[in-house]
Formats: sequence, structure tokens, C-alpha cells
Amino acid sequence: MFTMVTGLRKCFTTTPACCTSPSIAMTTATSSPGAGGPAEVGSGAGEGFNVNVAWTGGLEPPMGDAEYLAAFRTVVMPIAQEFSPDMVLVSSGFDAAEGHPAPLGGYLVTPRCFGFLTRQLMGLAGGRVVLALEGGHDLTAICDASEACVSALLGVEEPLSEEVLLQKPSPNGVRSLQRVLQIHGQYWPCVQAYSSSVSLSFLGAQRTECEETDAVNALASLSVGVLKSLSDEPMEHEEDTM
Repeated sequence: MFTMVTGLRKCFTTTPACCTSPSIAMTTATSSPGAGGPAEVGSGAGEGFNVNVAWTGGLEPPMGDAEYLAAFRTVVMPIAQEFSPDMVLVSSGFDAAEGHPAPLGGYLVTPRCFGFLTRQLMGLAGGRVVLALEGGHDLTAICDASEACVSALLGVEEPLSEEVLLQKPSPNGVRSLQRVLQIHGQYWPCVQAYSSSVSLSFLGAQRTECEETDAVNALASLSVGVLKSLSDEPMEHEEDTM
């Protein structure tokens, strides 16, 4: 099971059967003191299966869509895909939702972004995703975010704007994610490749990945061509001899 919760994290600290990412999707550094620092990775057999993204820098600036998209792209989804859960459980408090005031909130994650992240989670565990509403202190923010997530579960797609997808995460957000990658790279080698792209926007990272893939394919095609040419040479020489 892959859980995205704060309270349940302590229940699974010592077991590798559950991978927890408690402070990435619904809590903020200001709203959940003691929710877990990045160095808290679990213990015993569960070491490495507790993944905390603790945002630094407070509300200067407030974390928003760009930071959460970067966190999912570089930390949450790569680890979740490698873990390959049977079910995903999300404790949906929406502390980071836009409109949820400080000190328990103050971040700027939009309802559409919550819906977008939910659709990404639906790609795990054969779509077996459970969203459990909990916490929250602003009714309007909870309603808007919940509606976006439920719509995503129902298959309604509300894409993020290109402007949002082109936004780069803030320096504080980048530093926070690099810290997590540094710590968890030893447990999850799949995240090591993302250390150089943390600062990119969502679309910027996609373009970079496409360019790298094209370059690899081009080199592979060139290698095949060279090998084919080399394999043909002895045959031509043999024909000349005959």
C-alpha cells in the first residue's frame, strides 16, 4: 500500500509493506509541525519506506502548484511506481489549498492542481485510489479541492493551463526537494536522475526528457548502422575472392 497521510505514518514506520509519503500532497511546513522531516525515513525493516517532503522557507514565497508538480514529478511518482502498490490511500486534509489561511495553511495549491495530482495517482495500483477527507479548516477551500479530486476520480479531465505548467518551482522549493532526493537516492535509485531537473517547470522537464530520448534513439540508430556496415564488409570481401 502507498499512503499519503500524516497521522498514519507512525503506524507503518517499521514495515516495508507500506510506503508512506505523508507531507507532500496535503500538508505544509507551517500547518503540520512535527509532521516529519526528510531525514525521518522509517526504521528497521521499514527504513527507506517513509518519505517526507518538508518544505522550507515558510511563506516566502508560499508553495503552490509549481512546487507540488515538481514534488510529484521528481519524488512521489517515481518512488510510487517503483514500489508498485496494491492500493493508494490519501488522507485529504487540503491544508495546502489556496484560500486556506495561515498559520495552518497559507499555501497556494489550486483545486485544478489537486485534481491533476489525483489523476496521476490513478495511474498506480490499477486505479485503486482511496481519498479520505479529513482535517481542513476552510470550508470553501475544502469544497473546491474535494470537487476537483472527485471529478478526477470520475474521469473528468480539467487540464492545467500552460502558464501553470511553465512555472518553475521557487528556490526554497527546489532546495527542499533536492534534500529529499539526496537522502532517498540511497533507498530509491530511481530518483537520482531527477536531481538535475528539480528546478525545471513541468513542461520544461517533459521537453528535456523528450530531447534526451531522441538523442539516445539517434545514437542507437547510428550504432546499428555502423554494426550493419561492419557485418557486411566480410561478405563483400568473400564475394570478391570468389
